Amino acid sequence: MATYTSNEMKRYNYLVGEMNAVYHDISLHLGLSDSAMIILYTICDNGDRCLLQEISRRSGVSKQTINSAIRKLEEEGIVYLKSAGAKNKNVCLTDEGKQLAKHTAIRLIEMENDIFASWEKDDIEKYLELTERFLTSLKEKNRSL
Repeated sequence: MATYTSNEMKRYNYLVGEMNAVYHDISLHLGLSDSAMIILYTICDNGDRCLLQEISRRSGVSKQTINSAIRKLEEEGIVYLKSAGAKNKNVCLTDEGKQLAKHTAIRLIEMENDIFASWEKDDIEKYLELTERFLTSLKEKNRSL
């Protein structure tokens, strides 16, 4: 079978895979599943609550996986659901959830912020610009499938 992936795409895929592996390792090191970390991270990135549908949309994780993880976090007293209109629900951190987030998701956010703080402003802008351009092009190609 012929190889169809360019060397650049192989490198990109390798980097994405390695990045995902590091995030997985960080979650495990901090005592969380990947899904729990994604939920806490997304809530913290949004304040102390986030619409349920936003967590799935922003994380790229399936609604079923997110719902399953939220039920587990509810049972553990980490989050609770609060109505946000007829069809929406907010996922909110309990006091215990805020403490857990402080020692997990917020630590991760601080690590990421430290990395960007160590980069030149122009490098950050170029990195984000190129990532956004790749994403936009991929979305366009997806629409044309």
